[in-house]
Amino acid sequence: MKVEHNYKQSVICVLILVLLGAASCKKSFYSDVNVNPNAPSSASIVPGVLLPPIESAIGYLQGGDLSRFSSLNIQQVKGIGNQADGYYKYIYTSQDFDNVWANIYTAVLENDNILLQMSEAKGYHAYAGVARILRAYVLQVTVDTWGSVPYSKALQGAGNLKPAFDSDKQLYDTIGRLLEDGIAHLNNADPGALVPGDEDALYGGNSGKWIKFAHAIKARLFIHQSKGDAAMAANALEEIAHSFTGNGDNARYVFGSTETTANPWYQFNQQRSGQIGFSSGNVAKMMKDLHDPRLPILIDTSKKDALLYYGVTDAPVELITYDELQFATAESVLRNGGSIAAAQAFYQAAITANMSKLGVKDADITAYLAANGTLPGNVDAAIAQIATQGYLALYLNPEAWTLWRRTNSPALTPVTGTSVPRRLLYPQTEYSYNKANVPASVTLFSPKVFWDK
Repeated sequence: MKVEHNYKQSVICVLILVLLGAASCKKSFYSDVNVNPNAPSSASIVPGVLLPPIESAIGYLQGGDLSRFSSLNIQQVKGIGNQADGYYKYIYTSQDFDNVWANIYTAVLENDNILLQMSEAKGYHAYAGVARILRAYVLQVTVDTWGSVPYSKALQGAGNLKPAFDSDKQLYDTIGRLLEDGIAHLNNADPGALVPGDEDALYGGNSGKWIKFAHAIKARLFIHQSKGDAAMAANALEEIAHSFTGNGDNARYVFGSTETTANPWYQFNQQRSGQIGFSSGNVAKMMKDLHDPRLPILIDTSKKDALLYYGVTDAPVELITYDELQFATAESVLRNGGSIAAAQAFYQAAITANMSKLGVKDADITAYLAANGTLPGNVDAAIAQIATQGYLALYLNPEAWTLWRRTNSPALTPVTGTSVPRRLLYPQTEYSYNKANVPASVTLFSPKVFWDK
């Protein structure tokens, strides 16, 4: 589903300059374009030119298709028209994922590959660290969406147009190594002659915050694997301890105030008004029942049925946030044998951080915690309650779908059939150009991502 037309118009010129070869294995507009004699060669491009479109592409990728597919799958929002109604009822085809797959491999990973190679060749250690962390993040989200995907044999341009798929578990190990290497580069005493600065939309070139982001991604890797595994929960706690310490550390891409630089949810709702219902979605219904003070901040429940906080032109797309990590801490404490009381402190901190970020008044936070801040005495029930509040806090973030798949909380009744989707289909472009390598017998329900137990 193509909706980010304005985004593509605003960054396509930059992307054409830097794309070198095919994406993973598909033929596309980007890889079919002939060499432009009026465009500068890759040798004349500097990291500061490459980083902004990579970060922008990640913002539109997560805030666009991935956000819509995941929030419809787990009923945070409701599909009420056209394609969105079909997706809400799990009516997907492989072609529905061509656009998002191409954006992952072309707009993000290929450009990031150029940034990484250039930075390493010239000793730009700070840029090399940032490039690795961005790659790790996008790869983590991609694996959590599809499971096995091309990576180790991909990004080779014409050298390999039909790359093999790496297993999801193997890729998690790869992501961990990318993050360790990224942290090492950022800790290098010599950051390089060129370093990230104002062009870095996430952290303005602040290496310390990038390192915290890397630890946050590592924490996700471990918490995703922590069900029935206390060691993984302990590893998650260790990584969180080196990660965000407040909302000021949140990894977020903030969009512009003009129509051509607007948040992807804003663009979607402008171009395809009435396809998705926000006030009729599960989050709105649950928040209404809980008298949740976030509801009027997030959603206009009047006849306008508008998405507010995340739906205005300059709204942020949040990658990983402090409140998410506090929920993960509460869960990890319990999975590592800790007490309900210890977990409850982090659970309450998570709710407080999320509400504070949204601008909820202190008195309303206190009242909400008094009504909803106590965890039940049973560990399984406590984890379910933590996950349910995480489901609300991670509104429109694809990580909410991962959280639901890991915990099956809150309880969801499938819109059709007997199961809620556990993954996405591979795109038609892979079947057209790389069919021999695409895993067989893939549906929306199997095979599950390896951590989905």
